[in-house]
Amino acid sequence: MSTQLQSTWRSDPIEAPLSRWARDRIASASARAGVELDGPHAWDPKIHRPRALTRIMLHGTLGAGESYVDGDWDCAALDEMTARLLGGGIDRLLYRHPAWNAAQTVAARLVNHQSLRRARANVAAHYDLGNDLYAAMLGSTMAYSCGYWRHATTLDEAQRAKHDLVARKIGLKAGHRVLDIGCGWGAFARFAAERYGARVTGVTLSRPQAEQARARCAGLPVDIRVEDYRRVTGRFDRIVSIGMFEHVGPRNYRTFFETTARLLEPAGLQLLHTIGGQAAAETSDPWVDRYIFPGSVLPSAGQIARAVEGLFVIEDWQNFGADYDRTLMTWHRRLARAWPALDRYDARFRRLWRYYLLTCAGSFRARHNQLWQIVLSPAGVPGGYRRPAA
Repeated sequence: MSTQLQSTWRSDPIEAPLSRWARDRIASASARAGVELDGPHAWDPKIHRPRALTRIMLHGTLGAGESYVDGDWDCAALDEMTARLLGGGIDRLLYRHPAWNAAQTVAARLVNHQSLRRARANVAAHYDLGNDLYAAMLGSTMAYSCGYWRHATTLDEAQRAKHDLVARKIGLKAGHRVLDIGCGWGAFARFAAERYGARVTGVTLSRPQAEQARARCAGLPVDIRVEDYRRVTGRFDRIVSIGMFEHVGPRNYRTFFETTARLLEPAGLQLLHTIGGQAAAETSDPWVDRYIFPGSVLPSAGQIARAVEGLFVIEDWQNFGADYDRTLMTWHRRLARAWPALDRYDARFRRLWRYYLLTCAGSFRARHNQLWQIVLSPAGVPGGYRRPAA
């Protein structure tokens, strides 16, 4: 599988002066974070072509990612480099000009990039890449979200612990009708049906996901549908959404919770498991948006709180974002071992995914991104909600 990068870089006769200027700026900012260009440590980037630094200065994170995939620079420990640079505030240097950011924000408010039509295309661009890729990366559970590592020592244990934590937080019982929004390959649906005797309806927009989820849940009271959450009908005792809300988009946050409020029984509970950003945003990181998760945006705590206002009581809010660092690093190691058998994915694709997984791990290590589990009730749990023991 080939990855066609729409490179932002074009050669220019003033490349050399620009490169010197860019190197001075980036070297100064990096040094404050303990990162040295062409330095001796594993987290020090090795610059193969001077244009890499110009691309980074001119195009921010998009230029950084594209120039890495193009082979303009390398780093043995991308994860630690990212953690150190974010901890040192490098993101402020790599943001685009305020006028560009304002234009992107206006565009996001005018166009719903997660509309019913666009949402399916966004999902297909990432989740339909190949079940073989995800099976190699994710392990036997096929859970594509943060594991819970408090007592776990393996990836499968961490994912099962996460699913059990979700089930206990919502008080899951045999016979409960559960809606799993963004069910993926059926990881939680299978767990809830097998371990707790729940009747699960899972919805996804990825047909390859749905096909495998149905096979994995065969013989269980699980119904997997290719359906947008906005089109779901019926009533449910419990609703969960694990690692899907990042694809909803700011224009649709209120719609998401209005939909779940309509679907949830008055005495029901809902759990939202989502990556969270430090500040409200209308758009995603440009490299992530172009090459990894089109249309994705990380919600802020304030955006979620405003979206649930008047619809739900926030019963519990837990952050275990540091666990995503370990999850991503494990995914990376699994893929690194599996690449020889995944020969239909070319070297360029592998480089892109290495950059994706390791820079994301570094972002969570720096606590730049968070992982939240939020429990919601329609009108408040009588007597108060109690989080189960970890």
